[in-house]
Amino acid sequence: MQEIKPSVLTIEQQAKLTFTGVSSVDGFSESAILLTVNGKRVRIEGARLKVLSFSEGSGNFAASGEIASVKFGGAKGGGLRRILK
Repeated sequence: MQEIKPSVLTIEQQAKLTFTGVSSVDGFSESAILLTVNGKRVRIEGARLKVLSFSEGSGNFAASGEIASVKFGGAKGGGLRRILK
């Protein structure tokens, strides 16, 4: 069984996002970022998105841009598999 790590999502004025407990960054472009948090997919959508930092050891993640939405999906490998084609 996978260990569940605490995760906190903070969005500042729809322009900066920080997330703790991130296991991996699975893909990114200027319009979408795909993360895995505790075995689940998280999709961040917007415009001019940039990954500012990610530490696999601590699970800290930061991004900037025009953040339009954050969607929480199912288990990794599920329906959001083809985010960036």
